[in-house]
Amino acid sequence: MSNDATIDTRFRDASLPIDDRVEILLSQMTIEEKAGLLFHTMIAISDLDEGNAMFDIPSAREFIDDKLMSHFNLLGAAPTGREIAAWQNSLQKLAASTRLAIPVTLSTDPRHSFSENPGAAIMAGPFSQWPETMGLAATRDEELVQQFADIARQEYTAVGLRVALHPQVDLATEPRWARATATFGEDPELAGRMGAAYIRGFQGESFGAGSVSTMTKHFPGGGPQKDGEDPHFAYGREQVYPGGQFETHLKPFEAAFEAGTRQIMPYYGMPVGTEYEEVGFGFNKSVITGLLRERYRFEGVVCTDWGLIHDRALLGHVHAARAWGVEHLTPRERMKKVMDAGVDQFGGEACPELLLELVADGEVTEERLDVSARRVLREKFDLGLFENPFVDEDKADAIVGNAEFRAAGEAAQRAAITVLANTGVLPLANRPKLYVEGIDADTAARFGDIVATPAEAEVAVLRLQAPFEERETMFENFFHAGSLDYSDEVVAHVREVAATVPTVIDVLLDRPAVLTPFVDHVAAITANWGASAAALLDVLTGAASPKGRLPFDLPRSMAAVEASRPDVPFDTENPLFRFGHGLKL
Repeated sequence: MSNDATIDTRFRDASLPIDDRVEILLSQMTIEEKAGLLFHTMIAISDLDEGNAMFDIPSAREFIDDKLMSHFNLLGAAPTGREIAAWQNSLQKLAASTRLAIPVTLSTDPRHSFSENPGAAIMAGPFSQWPETMGLAATRDEELVQQFADIARQEYTAVGLRVALHPQVDLATEPRWARATATFGEDPELAGRMGAAYIRGFQGESFGAGSVSTMTKHFPGGGPQKDGEDPHFAYGREQVYPGGQFETHLKPFEAAFEAGTRQIMPYYGMPVGTEYEEVGFGFNKSVITGLLRERYRFEGVVCTDWGLIHDRALLGHVHAARAWGVEHLTPRERMKKVMDAGVDQFGGEACPELLLELVADGEVTEERLDVSARRVLREKFDLGLFENPFVDEDKADAIVGNAEFRAAGEAAQRAAITVLANTGVLPLANRPKLYVEGIDADTAARFGDIVATPAEAEVAVLRLQAPFEERETMFENFFHAGSLDYSDEVVAHVREVAATVPTVIDVLLDRPAVLTPFVDHVAAITANWGASAAALLDVLTGAASPKGRLPFDLPRSMAAVEASRPDVPFDTENPLFRFGHGLKL
């Protein structure tokens, strides 16, 4: 910790009101230290003097000592909770050596389910493993959602993760949208109830040293994407409202505000044909100041989604800055527009020097920096980071992924499974001869006698993934997008197996796939949103009861999807299975 005798250390006095502590600290900060607070970017677990070439990330020492930054989004999984905890502590020791010893705030994308996407979610690794958010919605169980969030809170805080870059309360009203799996579905009321339970679990009964701050996203609702494309990419930059339902997409955020969410992330998309400026939401003063700050009186931290200012190399390909509607502006001009919009932090950016140029040239005032710095500092104080930024490395492994938490996650996987169709084959009985695809044979052998061909089987169980289209780059292909139709080859194969033996198909519905080609041919269809093979087979054999009900309509055809209005819930004509559908066994 700094020994500078000129520093007024009263900001470390926990007996003082937090507002006073914020002002004492802020009054001593240089303009460079203030600017550093307003950047929140990616970091990976490594030696503090090593960067990450894959994501073009400098070293932690450069971030903290040179750029004076203290907010980082942790990328990637680690083998153990102890490893994350030890690295977090080393990061905090580095921060403690700076002039004011401002502690680091670590954030993370979701890391408790089955997704692996460096732009959206991280595989569970050492943490307990649960269904995706969509699967939690399928249970319709607010207590379960809050239990999940409370367990995740305990695991996060054990390793020093203090900001959740979630929940995602967007409405999945465009069936093709790649981000649907991380939402609570397309019903505003359900998304609001579940999102509020999620926030309560992460933040706790009272916000403080044991809490994880929730950054609810993507304001004002990222679901109505033109053609279902995602605005991580230029071809998905437009959000459209042909049904005039802009206000509908605000409803889950209203529930999040009531539940006390501390932070908000606006999306990349730009609204087209509304009363709001046609620029990306992070640049959009009419949305951030007019709607969020003035109408909803939101006083918490607003952080942009990642990468609005600069182009960036990701996984070997340069992707454009998500500066939709302001592509013609320079990075400096984009930064000024974000500040003018009323945002507090630049997500995925690490260029405080550019902000300092704006201040030096009189285009952004120091007083404007102070407005955002106060919010950011208050969050650190409220989280108790100034009192104790360190975590107990010895306890981390006892908390992260412990047996009780894993059992709860596995129970949720089973509960979320949704039975869509059953001709009577389920539940499977008497250890049948099983032909399986997409299931580890050793796991399946616990439930039946495994055979090599459908002709030898009494029942076949095939696991499928919802279809998606291959795109040009590796990063794009993490975002499953495009047609929801299965290929002719997949349809023919499933029908061939089903013509030979009663067949159960289980589909990972990260998007609402078109299952029409199968429904009249197979003996049963189940849906999951992240479930192990053992969880599925427990349900299929009757050892566990599925409780899942669809959190969206399942469309009958791609023609119905293409004809639907992307902003309107339940707008595909004559869906194959409706919202709320789910059979008992």
